[in-house]
Amino acid sequence: MTQHEYIFIAISIILGLAITRLLHTAAMLTRAHDSVVFHWSSTLWAVSILTYILQLWWIGWGLRNIETWTFIDFLVLVFGSILVYGSAEMALPSPDNKQFDMLLHNQHLGRLSAVFMSIYFLVGPYVNIVMLNNAIVPSLVFPSIGILLALMVIALPRHFVILSALFASYSLLILFITV
Repeated sequence: MTQHEYIFIAISIILGLAITRLLHTAAMLTRAHDSVVFHWSSTLWAVSILTYILQLWWIGWGLRNIETWTFIDFLVLVFGSILVYGSAEMALPSPDNKQFDMLLHNQHLGRLSAVFMSIYFLVGPYVNIVMLNNAIVPSLVFPSIGILLALMVIALPRHFVILSALFASYSLLILFITV
């Protein structure tokens, strides 16, 4: 077993839990559809978070050529996985909370999902610059845009509808660049 395979077992477990949590919450909301006020922007936000979970998993395959891993590399990737898990956990309201308005959730408690994402975007520069030796400027500029959008979601909850659409567009751009 290579170091990459060993390290990505832990990361894959966390990412698998993030996907499971997001899909489970979506299924619970679907089951409680009579008492849920669905909103497309909340769904778009959740799909964007799912995109980042899958993107991190995909980027992990690109790290297979690294021969020597440091403990810091491992910690950064585990921390990033934990952050996208936290974002997935808070992306959708849980019907157990009796708050079934998806838009209202994202404008209040759901902003924690954006807090996790704003911190997660700090993982990208480390991976790109330190681990993959990519160019510094794009490795800093693109995550900075994501941080700015996530901070806007946190600071301007009334504008969540438009910000979720901008965040989804940004997510597609990142997916296009990294895949």
